[in-house]
Amino acid sequence: MENLEEWFKNLSNTNKLIIVEGKKDKKVLQDLGCKEITTISNSLFLTLDKINSKEVIILTDLDKEGKKVYSIIKKTLQRKGIKIDNKFREFLFKNTEISHIEGLKKYF
Repeated sequence: MENLEEWFKNLSNTNKLIIVEGKKDKKVLQDLGCKEITTISNSLFLTLDKINSKEVIILTDLDKEGKKVYSIIKKTLQRKGIKIDNKFREFLFKNTEISHIEGLKKYF
């Protein structure tokens, strides 16, 4: 991925389940055209227990709490044999100033 526009396009065209922290994050991604999005609702582990995708994209916030949640989600899902696609998250870390996923809306 070379730029944010390409990143948006690739993310909106993915068939992988995208996991986000909250409703605002989900809304921003829906506005981008993403379809398969789940939020961490009341219980993180109940939410993760219901996931049975082969591969997921985890887009938790890039702040301290989001990194902690990301780590828990990643470990839990990997134990279930689910592959984690990190390229979208890594692109945000390296190429933007975004710390919260809902902040993506200022880019489009």
